[in-house]
Amino acid sequence: MFDLLVSPLVQVIALGVASIIIWHLQGRGRPNARLVVQIAFFLAMTAILAGNRISPFKFEPIQEVGGTLVAAKLLWWVHLAWSTIGFIRIYIVLDGRPIEARLLQDLFVAGVYLGVTLSILSFVFGIAIGTLVATSGVIAIILGLALQSTLNDVFSGVALTLGRPYGIGDWIILADGVEGRVVENTWRSTHILTPANNIVVLPNSVLAKVGLTNITRPDETHLQILTFRVRPTHPPSFIAEAMRRAMIGANHIVHDPAPGVALMGLDAIAVEIELQYRVSRPSDRNAARNELIDLVHRQCTAMDLSLAPPATATVVMENALAWPGTAETVKDLLRANWIFADLKLEELEKLDAAARPRQYRSGDRVLAGAETSLMIVRSGVVAAHRNGAEVTRLAPGAIFAQVEGIDGKAISFEALTEVEVYEIDGPTLVPLLEDYPAIQNHLSRHLAGLAGRAPAAGNGSVDGKHAFVRKVHGILGR
Repeated sequence: MFDLLVSPLVQVIALGVASIIIWHLQGRGRPNARLVVQIAFFLAMTAILAGNRISPFKFEPIQEVGGTLVAAKLLWWVHLAWSTIGFIRIYIVLDGRPIEARLLQDLFVAGVYLGVTLSILSFVFGIAIGTLVATSGVIAIILGLALQSTLNDVFSGVALTLGRPYGIGDWIILADGVEGRVVENTWRSTHILTPANNIVVLPNSVLAKVGLTNITRPDETHLQILTFRVRPTHPPSFIAEAMRRAMIGANHIVHDPAPGVALMGLDAIAVEIELQYRVSRPSDRNAARNELIDLVHRQCTAMDLSLAPPATATVVMENALAWPGTAETVKDLLRANWIFADLKLEELEKLDAAARPRQYRSGDRVLAGAETSLMIVRSGVVAAHRNGAEVTRLAPGAIFAQVEGIDGKAISFEALTEVEVYEIDGPTLVPLLEDYPAIQNHLSRHLAGLAGRAPAAGNGSVDGKHAFVRKVHGILGR
């Protein structure tokens, strides 16, 4: 019995079985500890075999050496495979490979298992693997012809994984116009989530052949273009500067690097303009385009510019160049704003008559030291600041006021360009708010939004509705 226990082959078998038991007891949540155990037991088994001059690379007939040596060699080769696979998996994790690198990992694992299987057949059981490889080659040719399309997708997936033109979470645009975010990458296909919230499944062989644009790298900011035509009633440089100022007021575009204005052409009917701007992410494209279209329209109205018909228009309007756009009045600006959209015409005319124009240069403080007053931007861009940080930008048509006490935090306003505003003072504003509680409630919510806080739910009580008016009364001494 003692001789059996000190037998090196029995010790190797015991170490191999103990390693398997401990490996399973550790669980899948400890991959590093599992690898350490595999390596430790494998080195111990190797040391015992080497110390007793037993080579796992030499075939010995089972009739001569018995089943103990076969079992020891078999366990040694299995542990060699597991240790190698553990190294591969740890390397891929530490190397920071993305999730789709699992495909590459599976290829390595398959190669290790195939090599170890062939080694066991040759060195343990003495099977001539040359004949086996030749036979399997014929079978592989037959399977390859039968699975040509599938294998094409598989190897294309391998090439895409090694080249890494995209990763999970990247937003890609294909040459045929399909675009979306990559959500899964399998052996045969890549799954793309489109803006329509549909999953498009594309074979890897198709992706390997088609051109694609990855707008997530180096980051998701990417260039967008808006093209339109303006009647040449002013010099092109004046129009370009007006459009540049309009873009300064946009909140859905990236301002660093600054957006650009390109004059693309000039004829007797129009100056063709191209606005070049960046958005932070693909989901901002529609919001940015909608905002810029609105800002361009407002800027054209404020600067007496008129949009021109398209170049393909077949109808030429009589005196097309003689009728520039008419600048919006205070009444027009108020009516276009949702806060005052329900005012009666006579009330709008009163506010129009009471409004006074004010001009500010770039960098000037707007409403600095003012009491209570309402401001309407006619042209230019104003930035709203809270605690020294910019919270939003106000373009032509925007409404703001200087009323401290909302959210307990004052907002300051600074002109980013030359600005022209209409000012409505407190004595004119307060009676209107008293007569229209809904308007003062909307205005209070709007100013709270400028302060960077969403309006609280249920802010419809009498005290909440009239808090803004009471604050105005306190400032006016009423």
